[in-house]
Amino acid sequence: MTDYITVADVDTLLGPGWAGTGDPVLAVTMANAWLTAKIKRPVADPTPEAIKLAGAQVAKEAAMGNLYKATQKEVLSKTVSATSGTSVSKTYAQGSTDLSAGENFALALLEPWTKRSGVMMLKRI
Repeated sequence: MTDYITVADVDTLLGPGWAGTGDPVLAVTMANAWLTAKIKRPVADPTPEAIKLAGAQVAKEAAMGNLYKATQKEVLSKTVSATSGTSVSKTYAQGSTDLSAGENFALALLEPWTKRSGVMMLKRI
């Protein structure tokens, strides 16, 4: 995992008290893990302000418990038969969660770093 932001960075960007009752260190750790999973290109040193701002938004969401939420299976279809020997069948999809406003904003800020750079050429031998 790459450390893109620190608690001090988030304090500077969002002001003290951004974590509310949440743990700021854990929130920043979760934000760095989230950023590491999303960023696909090399990032210049020092970390660009857009990435720090995105990380701050995600850290705030993590402090509120809105990042890495538990997922549930969603029902795609359900069939119930009312005849004798009643049968029920359900088809489940892989769980998904709604993205918060902070996550959507962070993804927009990270757009230049979320796509792989360059073109891969394949040659048949």
